[in-house]
Amino acid sequence: MADSATDTAATMADSAQLYAVVADSGRQFTVREGQEFDVAFRHVPVGSEIVFDRVLAVNKEGAMTLGTPVVEGASVKAEVLGVKQADKIFVQHFRRRKNSRRRTGHRELLTRVRVAAIQAS
Repeated sequence: MADSATDTAATMADSAQLYAVVADSGRQFTVREGQEFDVAFRHVPVGSEIVFDRVLAVNKEGAMTLGTPVVEGASVKAEVLGVKQADKIFVQHFRRRKNSRRRTGHRELLTRVRVAAIQAS
């Protein structure tokens, strides 16, 4: 029983931190300052800055601000750490009773970024 109370207290402490929900390339990310995450590949040099201006929600000190559809004046700045490849996925085509099989692999390129600052008005 003590574990659930500890988990609830940890969840409430996390909700009091500053975080934002960002939309990029058809995907949504919940990000905090200092967090590293992968976005769709971009041709940008390592060390440059990317600004995410489609911020859907911001939680600042426990007060949630939801955008309609985006929060006005909010942005997330991130530093580019480098390029990496995603895990390999396999695509298989199979036609029954035709002795026809094809298997191909694919590895998508991703850009690794670190959140530098979350600006909310």
